[in-house]
Amino acid sequence: MQFDHIGIVIPTLSAGRDHLASIFAIDRWTEAFADDVNGVYVQFGNDPSGICYELIAPLGPNSPIAQALQTKRSIINHVAYRVDDLDRHAERLVQERCFVAGPAKPAIAYGGRRIQFFVSPLRFIIELIEAPDHRHAFQVA
Repeated sequence: MQFDHIGIVIPTLSAGRDHLASIFAIDRWTEAFADDVNGVYVQFGNDPSGICYELIAPLGPNSPIAQALQTKRSIINHVAYRVDDLDRHAERLVQERCFVAGPAKPAIAYGGRRIQFFVSPLRFIIELIEAPDHRHAFQVA
């Protein structure tokens, strides 16, 4: 497993970019992606130390992150790892008592490669991304 990003739920991408730019000096962003399959807008930013953040904004009122915004919980939403075989790593997480949060789905930001979410016994969310060689295309803002 290779670390990819920390996912943060925000009301709008522009609000998230402005805030993270001011507190973490993020000035390199990917394009924004509208992901109808997963019900979210996403955009990735890279801070000067190399940490990647994913901004996640709702794509409509039925977005799976709407509750996090309403309750102001799970705003720092998940940690994500790229893997070479999603099914194999998913099986390993289940054996470690992680709960499957939903089926694997294609993700626009990863060229249609599959992603899947799990909740660990310690109650944090893990995202697996079946794109071991993926690299985000950051541009200076």
